[in-house]
Amino acid sequence: MTTARTVRWGAALGFGALWWWAVARLLLVPEAGALEGAVAAGGWGLSLLPVHCTPRARAEGALVAGRWRRAWRSGDR
Repeated sequence: MTTARTVRWGAALGFGALWWWAVARLLLVPEAGALEGAVAAGGWGLSLLPVHCTPRARAEGALVAGRWRRAWRSGDR
């Protein structure tokens, strides 16, 4: 395994453990507060990011950049 891969896995496991700790505290500890809520919500929000996207230039069926701008300008006659 390369060093970069090891670091990525370590970071993923560490942040995953931190997220689970925050969720467990929110569910099990009556005094859990804003910090745990922010960590849990932030981790959930990050899971919604499209991290496996293809760059637009290489995507199949992608439209050319500036297409809408040209379409709006053509109506300015």
